[in-house]
Amino acid sequence: MENEKLIVGLDIGTTKICAIVGRKNEYGKLEVLGMGKAVSDGVDRGVVTNIDKTVHAIQKAVEEASDMADVEIGEVIVGIAGQHIQSKMQSGSIMRQPSEDEITVEDVRRLSSEMENILVPPGNRIIHVMPQDYTVDYEGGIKDPVGMSGTRLEADFHIITAQTTAINNINRCVRRADLTSKQLILEPLASSLAVLSDEEKEAGVCLVDIGGGTTDVAIFYENIIRHTAVIPLGGNIITKDIKEGCMVMQKQAELLKTRFGKAIANEANPNEIVSIPGLRNRPPKEISIRNLASIIQARMEEIIDIVQNEIWQSGYYKKLTGGIVITGGGSQLFEFQTGLDTRIGYPNEHLGKTALEDVKSPMYATSVGLVLAGFKSLDDREESYNKRIANGGVQKIAPKREFNAKDIFRNISDRLKSIIHDEIGDDSNY
Repeated sequence: MENEKLIVGLDIGTTKICAIVGRKNEYGKLEVLGMGKAVSDGVDRGVVTNIDKTVHAIQKAVEEASDMADVEIGEVIVGIAGQHIQSKMQSGSIMRQPSEDEITVEDVRRLSSEMENILVPPGNRIIHVMPQDYTVDYEGGIKDPVGMSGTRLEADFHIITAQTTAINNINRCVRRADLTSKQLILEPLASSLAVLSDEEKEAGVCLVDIGGGTTDVAIFYENIIRHTAVIPLGGNIITKDIKEGCMVMQKQAELLKTRFGKAIANEANPNEIVSIPGLRNRPPKEISIRNLASIIQARMEEIIDIVQNEIWQSGYYKKLTGGIVITGGGSQLFEFQTGLDTRIGYPNEHLGKTALEDVKSPMYATSVGLVLAGFKSLDDREESYNKRIANGGVQKIAPKREFNAKDIFRNISDRLKSIIHDEIGDDSNY
C-alpha cells in the first residue's frame, strides 16, 4: 500500500478499535477514504487482556474500512498506550574522527542507535528514542547538528519504554488478523500530529488525551516533545462512578454520561430530572442532573490534579504559552482548575474534504494521527535521503529504514522492527 501512498492507522483502544484508510490530496491534506470501528471487549486500560476478542474486533474494523475504501489492507500503523508506558531522560555521546569534515545524518543516526542499547527495567522494551538538544564539542543548544564541524557529538534523549508482554500481545493480535504492523507508535504522539499546530508546539503546549481507560499527557516546547505520561484513569472510571453513585446498570450509566453529563455541577439545572427505566416489575428511577454532574466533576477534578502534577514535574508549567489542548470533553473545567488557556482539539486542520463527518470528532484524533504519522515517516525518509545525497553519502536508502533524527517519529527503532519480525511464528496456542 505504500506504493499507492495509502496509509492505514489502527487504534486499539479500551472502548473501541478503529481503522482509518487515508491518502494525501493535491493540497497536502489528509483524505479519509474509509473508516471502520468495533467495540473493544478485549482491551483494558490500553492493554490487551483477551486475544480472541481483540482479533475479532480488529478484523471487523479493518473489514469495514477496507470495504468503504475499496482497497485491500495488509499493513497498518498501530498505536500503543497503557499505564505500563514509562519515560526517562538519558544523555549519550559519540566521537568522530578529526579527519571527517562535517557531521552527517549517519552520525546522528549512530548516536540515536546507541541509545537503543541502554539498559531498561526487565520486561520492558524501548519504543521511542527522541532527541532533545544536541551538543557539538561542548557547544549546546543545537537543534540540528548535520553539516556542522566537530569531533564530539552529544545529545539528551527522551526515552520511552513499554512492557514487552504488551507489545507482543498487540503484535500477535495484528498478525492473527492477517495484518502486518509496520510501525508501533505511542498514541499521544499520534494524537499530537492530528490536533496540535506547529506554532503551539513551538510556543509550549500540553496535550491531554482522555481515553476510555487512560489519560495520556504529552508536553511540547520549542517543537520538541519534552515529557510524556500515562494516567490510569479515563472515561470508563467515570461511567463506573455513575453506575455506583446512581445505582443504575452499566449501559444506563454510559448513556447518562454521554447524553446528560456535565463536568461542572454548578452549571447543571438543579430542577432537571431524567427518568431511567427500572428493572423488571420495578418503578423507573429518577436521576438528578446536578447530582450526575457532581459525580462527574469529582472524578474529573482528580484526573486534572494528576495532570497538573505531571505538568509541574516536567518543569514546563510556566513555559506553556499554548496552554492545554484536550482531545475529549471537560475543557472548561481544565481551564478553571489549572489556570492555563484550554481548548478542545479537533483533528480538522490536516483533513481535506470528506463525507465522513464522524472522523472530525476528538474521539478519532489518535486514529487520524496514526495515518498522519505514516505519511510523516514517508516524508522523513525522503528528507533523510536528500540529506545523505547532499553530504556525499550512500546513494540508495534501504526501503524499510524510517529513522530520522530531526523529528519525533524518526525515533522508531530498527531494533524494535527486527524484534517484531523475530516474534512472527506459530501462535496456535493463543
